[in-house]
Amino acid sequence: MSINGKVALVTGAGQGIGRAIALRLANDGADITIVDLNPEKMNEVAEAVRSTGSKATVFKADVSNRNEVYAAIDHTEKELGGFDIIVNNAGIASIQPLADVTPEGFNRIIQVNVAGVLWGIQAAAKKFQERKQKGKIISASSIAGHEGFPLLGIYSATKFAVRALTQAAAKEYASAGITVNAYCPGVVGTDMWVEIDRRMAEITGAKIGESYDKFVGGIALGRAQTPEDVAAFVSYLAGPDSDYMTGQAPLIDGGLVYR
Repeated sequence: MSINGKVALVTGAGQGIGRAIALRLANDGADITIVDLNPEKMNEVAEAVRSTGSKATVFKADVSNRNEVYAAIDHTEKELGGFDIIVNNAGIASIQPLADVTPEGFNRIIQVNVAGVLWGIQAAAKKFQERKQKGKIISASSIAGHEGFPLLGIYSATKFAVRALTQAAAKEYASAGITVNAYCPGVVGTDMWVEIDRRMAEITGAKIGESYDKFVGGIALGRAQTPEDVAAFVSYLAGPDSDYMTGQAPLIDGGLVYR
């Protein structure tokens, strides 16, 4: 079953996993709001969405700003005539020993990775209820939301928090017909992993690419993940085949972390 005719908002959709999710949902028939901070990248993704035959609109927003998240959803409803799915995909990484974490760095990643998801959950649920309809809330966690990794401690903490929010929200909104799930990617070949590898090399003295190769070497399926691998699973979460699933944060990592 498809999501043809549905309206989806994807945060962090200007590149990487978010871009792949926006394009997959568009190919599956949904109209898309692309939310990001980079207008040039957003517009490029919007054109790619339109080339599939789906409608697209863009909205510049910082997900750590609650008012901007609410405004993005209002924009979606106005421009695309509805609102059915939110994908809280936007996030940032932090690669450092726990001893080096500063209040400023801690607050920034918490505001983006945790508060940004919370505002998305709040705003989406409020809009679904105003429209007296069911809806899908989908958020980005990580393998680091199931296991804490050295040098990724604060990032891991934010992704564990996304799982907690997902479980609580699923229980709070189930009676309204709103499902809340998350997805937990592994080692994806994106700019974020380029930065993770670079910082790990800087901290540990490893060669560039060595940390990335070490993680990829532990994947049972024998290759790094692509953004499209993640997008395929998000498409399932966005569609009617997952209607009986809520409060879950499955691993989609090729066989790296097992729970």
